[in-house]
Amino acid sequence: MKSKVNREKIIHICLMDVLKMKGLDEISKLLIDWYENNKRDLPWRFTKDPYKIWLSEIILQQTRVDQGRSYYDKFVEEYNTIQDLAAADEESVLRNWQGLGYYSRARNLHYAAKQVVNEFDGVFPTSYHDILSLKGVGTYTAAAIGSFAYELPYAVLDGNVFRVLSRLFAEKTDISSGQGKKVFSMLAQNLLNKKNPSTHNQAMMEFGALHCTPQNPSCNDCPVNTYCIGLKSGEVAALPVKLKKTKVRNRYFNYFMIDDRGKIAIQKRGNNDVWQGMYELPLVETQEAIDSEKLVKLELLQGVKNVQLLSDTKHVLSHQRIYCKFWKVSLKSSGNQEFNFLSKEKIHELPKSVLVNNFLNEFYF
Repeated sequence: MKSKVNREKIIHICLMDVLKMKGLDEISKLLIDWYENNKRDLPWRFTKDPYKIWLSEIILQQTRVDQGRSYYDKFVEEYNTIQDLAAADEESVLRNWQGLGYYSRARNLHYAAKQVVNEFDGVFPTSYHDILSLKGVGTYTAAAIGSFAYELPYAVLDGNVFRVLSRLFAEKTDISSGQGKKVFSMLAQNLLNKKNPSTHNQAMMEFGALHCTPQNPSCNDCPVNTYCIGLKSGEVAALPVKLKKTKVRNRYFNYFMIDDRGKIAIQKRGNNDVWQGMYELPLVETQEAIDSEKLVKLELLQGVKNVQLLSDTKHVLSHQRIYCKFWKVSLKSSGNQEFNFLSKEKIHELPKSVLVNNFLNEFYF
């Protein structure tokens, strides 16, 4: 504990020395100048509406800009105000989110919209701590909304900013550790241009996304290369340091396409698992991949016949690898009440995972 405190004090003293030399002010100015000349033309950068800024930030969490942009346009059109979003039913929100993944973001978005309506009289909160109280909003998102919408002096800290800061200051603290978050938060806040936090934060993120990239950053024509300690020490490629590795779990899904006179069986996923609240084909998860001989012994298939493998695919999530087989089976007799059979039109309207939706598009719709 003592060494961690001393380390933070040393970093703080060094930062103060650089501040006295106007180095941090100059770095911020150079990055803002770079941003004004190189920024991408994105719709959420032309508004101070906190609702639209919040929408963009939630959509862009763990999503590429080129993919998220169309979803942002769709949500703004479908739910033009936060009251519209709060009044929508969850299935509608999930259906419009379909394909983006990490569906808890959509559920949190919907919940937070109701929070604003019920707890803030429909007016998006204006203080950092009130913004932070919204469901699904963490310190990064609160800083982004607060600075972009209200010019609140809070520095953003996302993956791009971690990378820029670690290289600028040759900071080797593990960014996945609690200590790393403290150290980099201090670095980011000290570098922040308090007079123009919105543009400064946008510049930091854009610079990391387009210029100070994970692989092959453009160090030779970097506007702040004279200040970059990581470049001078030859450590750019090794920064940032991230020691914690994500543990990936293997899962084996068996989906069943059960047809009854043109309608197919559909069920809703339960809570506390991937794609909760989404709709899918009847599913059996097994401990390992199985063939048709083992498949017909499953309890779910006691009332069906003619098992046929239609698709065998792998679906990769951040913490899971799903090995998935889609089987076509026939009922031994019609009118089986164990399954909920729906028409194509109804199924098309329901929110589904991209895995199930892609299969249905190929084999059913």
